[in-house]
Amino acid sequence: MGHDKLRKFAENKTFKCLMQPSAEELLADGFFNLKDHPIKGNWASQMFGRKPGAEIILELGCGKGEYTLDLARRYPEKCFIGVDIKGARLWKGAKTATKEQIPNVAFLRTRIEFISAFFAPGEISEIWLTFSDPQMKSENSRLSSPLFLERYRGFMRPGGIVHLKTDSRFLHEYTKAVVKANGLNMRYCTLDLYSSLMPLCGQATVSNDFIDKLDPVVYEVQTFYEKMFLEMGLPITYLQFCIDHEGPYVHPADFDEKYWREAEGPRRSFSHSPQKK
Repeated sequence: MGHDKLRKFAENKTFKCLMQPSAEELLADGFFNLKDHPIKGNWASQMFGRKPGAEIILELGCGKGEYTLDLARRYPEKCFIGVDIKGARLWKGAKTATKEQIPNVAFLRTRIEFISAFFAPGEISEIWLTFSDPQMKSENSRLSSPLFLERYRGFMRPGGIVHLKTDSRFLHEYTKAVVKANGLNMRYCTLDLYSSLMPLCGQATVSNDFIDKLDPVVYEVQTFYEKMFLEMGLPITYLQFCIDHEGPYVHPADFDEKYWREAEGPRRSFSHSPQKK
């Protein structure tokens, strides 16, 4: 391990806004019986010094935290938590939040598979999925899969919203199919957020009044990769849907994985670099 990573890991321990729980403690009783972390249900008071019921928003797979930080700066009345497993990445976000003394932002270093151990029912109001790995060969690893939606439902408020911004047409179409299969409320859907800011998915139509109400943060806040993809002329897709659902979430039977995998081609991998055929 390089000296720079060691330095960052050491400094991470000093940041009050960064939580790094022990995976061994969470898994003491096995993966399917995760131990709840003491912060569960207490984020508002213990991390942010807010009253119970304060609005808390997650970004899952936040990387260096630039998106989480920008959201927090724009909405000081709300609280934001960026989640990622990479400590060297989270160092950047936590250091910036500490340096700028941003009181309504925090970071959690953990695997997203463990997310249910950290948040209590009704504790979270929104989730942002920003340029997540499409996981084209593993459905249950996709952050918008029925498996993950079930986890989110365990801690989201009624009417809770999920945002998905991605350059992956595969992930966009898959998530759209999941929403349809489960009868979820699709609030907004576009194949090219920046060129039109108009709904382009299927035959769905959205009134101009709704478009006017779309929070500008959707297109004004951009991740590092998002800016890079835009410079490359690649379209950015966007979905916004409510997670409310009774009964178990089902997998989309009519999603043609092979077709969309081939349509996606070798353009994207987890590292956002070209894959070898």
